[in-house]
Amino acid sequence: MDTQSKSLTRSPLIDAFGRQITYLRLSVTDRCDLRCHYCMDEQPEFLPKKDLLSYEELAAICDSFIARGVSKIRITGGEPLVRRDVITLIEALGQRLGKSALSEIALTTNGTLLERYADQLAAAGVKRINVSLDTLDEVMFRRLTRNGRLADVLRGIDAARKAGLHVKINAVALKGENEHQIADLMSWAHGRKMDMSLIEVMPVGEVETRRSDQFLSLAIVRSRLEEQFTLQDIPLDTGGPSRYVKVAETGGRLGFISPLSHNFCASCNRVRVTCTGTLFMCLGKENSVDLRAALRNGGAAALNAQLDAAMQDKPERHDFDVNAGPAVSRSMARTGG
Repeated sequence: MDTQSKSLTRSPLIDAFGRQITYLRLSVTDRCDLRCHYCMDEQPEFLPKKDLLSYEELAAICDSFIARGVSKIRITGGEPLVRRDVITLIEALGQRLGKSALSEIALTTNGTLLERYADQLAAAGVKRINVSLDTLDEVMFRRLTRNGRLADVLRGIDAARKAGLHVKINAVALKGENEHQIADLMSWAHGRKMDMSLIEVMPVGEVETRRSDQFLSLAIVRSRLEEQFTLQDIPLDTGGPSRYVKVAETGGRLGFISPLSHNFCASCNRVRVTCTGTLFMCLGKENSVDLRAALRNGGAAALNAQLDAAMQDKPERHDFDVNAGPAVSRSMARTGG
């Protein structure tokens, strides 16, 4: 490797607005065993398996990011645990912990397969996981997920906690659906020493339901919660977009992820890589670069060149408008949740 390439691999990833990228969200599949209404159609078209990068290729891409200062990698999907032998990738990344800039491997999951994989995740070096769970009502859960089984998720959460994983619950606030169950879900999570974050539904990808009918501002949710609870803003930074409060009555933490009602782009420190090697610099924009072609045709030097190009093309912010239709046509599952 020449001197210029060595320099590139050591220089941090800083975009045109001075933001350093330290957080990579890596999708390993667009497939999922649930069909949540706000995420995908009932009969989605998944990518051919042959189009997915191998685990060796995904690890090589991660190494390029780590060499440029990325300290946190979150494994996502789709549902990451449905991809066969995904633990091998996580174990490989775990070998980088403490030996490079990488300090954390996290996972976002729907929880359906956690009972099977919790111990292996913990052994591989994962410390924290986010579990997507919008309701504790079994009937509503089946409807929102199109016949998912709530009991599978709850057993998975119990297994994850028993394995020593720090579990955070992520819940999408849905108008006319779970909006009056949020307080109970929060109390349940906090009662089990789990943090929770609320998320506004985002206009990403075409789905059968209008997002404007689903959208519930978290400003409204917070106002309602403050009728029952004392919420104190706290300066907690976990490397993601949540703005946290401490709930006095439960002793737990509640995060608000509000890309529509309270844009959080000014401090954006993350990018997304799909399971096919496309790097998206913004969830709500089409700006992207092809890391697969760079990896296969030019190796580390070509990857670094693409990362530099991506930094110059990373948008300042998204322009989500729930009333204007999808900001991008690709689904959240394909982008990486």
